[in-house]
Amino acid sequence: MATSEDSQPLIATLKKAAFHLKDAGIPFCLAGSFAVYARGGESVDHDIDFLIKEEDAERVLASLAEVGFRGEVPPEGWLVKAWDATEDGDLLIDFIFCPVQRPVTDATMQDTDIIAVNACHMPVLSATELMIHKVLTWSAHYCDYARGLPVARSLREQIDWPRVYRETAHSPYAHAFLFLIDRLGVVSLAETTALAAAV
Repeated sequence: MATSEDSQPLIATLKKAAFHLKDAGIPFCLAGSFAVYARGGESVDHDIDFLIKEEDAERVLASLAEVGFRGEVPPEGWLVKAWDATEDGDLLIDFIFCPVQRPVTDATMQDTDIIAVNACHMPVLSATELMIHKVLTWSAHYCDYARGLPVARSLREQIDWPRVYRETAHSPYAHAFLFLIDRLGVVSLAETTALAAAV
């Protein structure tokens, strides 16, 4: 998919970071809202998220510092940040190595497809893993299904729903979301649970 960089200044920063990570030979993949966008889906978020492995975090910041990014190591312990100084202000990229308590591994990096994002080819996280990440963000402190519905609806044919069911079965918020999208006609919960049990 293509979009105007005048109206989407984050796209230029995203492409700049992806180019330099590829040039440095650092494994990464696009995740979050722009991965949904790259897959032709709809997202209500407007941020840049890349997944990296934890052991590569320092190399990521060092590589991007060479081209003008300002790095940050926040106290959360599951990501690092890089800021790109542009005419539109400082634009942020999150480089996440442990999303929703799931460490990024070589297997994560393989669960991707090479997709052109405004003519820049890069690895993009699978729709299934994107949905799993979205679902597992919900808890007693934050549970906004309105942010997950557009993703489920727009990417439903790309998503392995039995896998989503299996890997989020411990979460009551995930189960409630699957019940909701069943009632909305997005997926069949009965079919999903049957296929999940058959594996």
